[in-house]
Amino acid sequence: MAVPPQFAGLKLACAPAEVLFDSPHTLELYADYCCPFSAKLFRTLTTEVIPAIQENESWASNLVIIFRPSVQPWHPSSTLMHEAALAVLRLRPELFWDFSALLFEEQKGYFDVSVVCETRNETYRRLAKLAGRVGVDEEQMFDLLKISNKPAEDGSLNNGNQVTGDLKLITKMNRLVGVHVTPTVVFDGVVRDTSSGWTVEQWKEWLGQNVV
Repeated sequence: MAVPPQFAGLKLACAPAEVLFDSPHTLELYADYCCPFSAKLFRTLTTEVIPAIQENESWASNLVIIFRPSVQPWHPSSTLMHEAALAVLRLRPELFWDFSALLFEEQKGYFDVSVVCETRNETYRRLAKLAGRVGVDEEQMFDLLKISNKPAEDGSLNNGNQVTGDLKLITKMNRLVGVHVTPTVVFDGVVRDTSSGWTVEQWKEWLGQNVV
């Protein structure tokens, strides 16, 4: 599935544009920021697998990786975490992957027990401070996320925030694919039987069989 221009930061090319194939393979990672298994797979991919891909010229020139943020609604704060990632994508798209790595590392701070005693805007404030650690302007971030305590001019009370439209769009895109479990890996448009428990050696074996 294509990536809308405003979400270009979701794509990670493993090689410079001038050496990337015209029609590279696509590996899409559907992951939830509030899911421990998603965090495990993201960590393995970014710290071990992607460096291995970049060291292999054949793989690197023939593969694009796309992160597909996927809210799991039974984790209520998952929505807020994904909104934060989308705010980073809007403000500083080049920092999206760095923020995602940090958000996964700090995900326990947004589990149910960690957020139950704070307001929604308090959680947003913490997420904005987290984004500040990777170089995003904290106040600009919070402005995109915060919810007003006053009705809109037309009297409406349920308008969300400034990234609600982006969240609706990525959710609509994910539903077209029908992904339910996170993490899920889609390779060239087909769901593949991979595991968050795979080692880098298992990934290298799989890449050797599929990136040709």
